[in-house]
Amino acid sequence: MEKINAAVIGLGRIASLLEEDSLREKPCTHTGAIAANPDCVLVAGCDIDEERRRLYSQKWQVPVYADAVEMIRLHQPQILLIATHPDSHYHYCRLAAEIDVPVLICEKPLADTISRARKIAALAKNGLTIITNHERRYSGDYILAKNVLEASIHGGGDSGGGRLGRLLSIRAVLYMGKTKRLLDVFWHDGTHLADAIMFLTGMALRHKRRWGAKLSARAGTAWLEGELRCKNPAPIPVLIEIGAGRDHLVFEIEFSCERGRLRIGNGVFEIWESAPSPYAEQFRSLKQSGETFEGPTGYFANMLADAVACAREPGRCPRSSAADGLRVIEYLHSVRAWR
Repeated sequence: MEKINAAVIGLGRIASLLEEDSLREKPCTHTGAIAANPDCVLVAGCDIDEERRRLYSQKWQVPVYADAVEMIRLHQPQILLIATHPDSHYHYCRLAAEIDVPVLICEKPLADTISRARKIAALAKNGLTIITNHERRYSGDYILAKNVLEASIHGGGDSGGGRLGRLLSIRAVLYMGKTKRLLDVFWHDGTHLADAIMFLTGMALRHKRRWGAKLSARAGTAWLEGELRCKNPAPIPVLIEIGAGRDHLVFEIEFSCERGRLRIGNGVFEIWESAPSPYAEQFRSLKQSGETFEGPTGYFANMLADAVACAREPGRCPRSSAADGLRVIEYLHSVRAWR
């Protein structure tokens, strides 16, 4: 079977440079995933920055271009990875559609505005396959968590059929730097947080109100109250904390259920179950099950494998679609627009 040609636009951190991080699971970039996939071949890269082009060509031994049209027409990639700033995503998606590139992987957030995100989603409806890089949809630990939660959410009965019982509420925490503007953290990293909540529950996240620090601030904590719309009479409440001032990174989501809880995040995978309390008679406490997630998550490798499958099977729906990317932008926009 012939290999799939892949090319990259935007040759910065997520495209290539993060492969130099010795602590990250590999592959941890788009190009690293291409190089590790036996069904793919990297044919070219494109960036308007001359130094980025030089470094990329030196590391990956492929031709580089300043002009995306020239690169696409010369190399005719079947998978095009767009790793540029969000304000240029629609431009390159539309360009790829005009030149008949069949599959795109677009960095998150899908776009910088809701109108551009809708235009990108419309391109996907017209036959172009667009994968949004919401990488946790491809991560082994999140897939395992989804399997646990799905039984609790869709298991049937008043108490749910899963081991943890009915899902009752969600809390999430996002810290991504001491002095970053909260809005920037929310827009760029909250993208992953919001999508992970929707992916793990299979429900749409809706914003209700926020309080605390202003999103324009570089200090303090903002609280976002929302809900998941579901078939049950009552929606499931969601509380998201976004904070600055911390010297550490935190990305965590906790799902509180009738008979336990599940907590997942960067370096975190915990399942707690209800058991007779060792501290008081006739009470129950939560006891950690001891289950954990071991081994590589495969987040970038699995995403590229999905793109390869879409290239080989026209019409296939990817795990992280443009529609999924648009739903996140709609949520982010509703929070940002709230006064």
